Amino acid sequence: MTTATLPHGHSALRCRSLRPLLALALAGLCLPALAASPSPAKAEAVPIAASAGTPVPVASLALPAPAAIATPDTAPLAAQLEILQQAKDAPATSSVIKTVLQRAFSLLGTPYRWGGTSPEGGFDCSGLVGYVFRTIGIDLPRVSRAMADEGTKVANRDALAEGDLVFFGKRGRIDHVGIYIGNGQFLHAPRTGRDVTVSSLTSGYWAQKYLEARRVAAGT
Repeated sequence: MTTATLPHGHSALRCRSLRPLLALALAGLCLPALAASPSPAKAEAVPIAASAGTPVPVASLALPAPAAIATPDTAPLAAQLEILQQAKDAPATSSVIKTVLQRAFSLLGTPYRWGGTSPEGGFDCSGLVGYVFRTIGIDLPRVSRAMADEGTKVANRDALAEGDLVFFGKRGRIDHVGIYIGNGQFLHAPRTGRDVTVSSLTSGYWAQKYLEARRVAAGT
């Protein structure tokens, strides 16, 4: 029996001789649940506009099947989808921003990958934002610091509207970007080991790291 060191200073006992017995026990517990619960439907791939200047009609974008995937600082994925749906259905939300939010639906749960710019390969923060805004024909710079020079600056946090870009960092230096979706929430690709998710802009880690916001889409 040996001791294995886990991330963040945790440790666990590792006993090879017990692994087969544990595997059999877990299999016996899981089989009834699997038989009773069918596998969730696979999300349908969402086509993106062939031309960067051509917006994708909202009706042509498919929604993924909700799944209960919990993360440390967010609600389950099904709850995140509900937040986005409410923002998309709000009477004041323009058709342009509805398209942005609809695209965001399809990307929740996509893995983070440094340098990533596609659903197939994963996203980093600016890769995700750039991909979403190409849906409405807006080409943004590749990195978050350069994105902060686009559009017009939002006066303060209380003036944010759906579709605004929100920027984060420390000591005044921008190193992260997401998309504001309303109700004090934003969508982003957080970091290695995390998926595209919704986080709070009013409390917790990201509220403390918030620096500024920019409005780059017409109709917000």
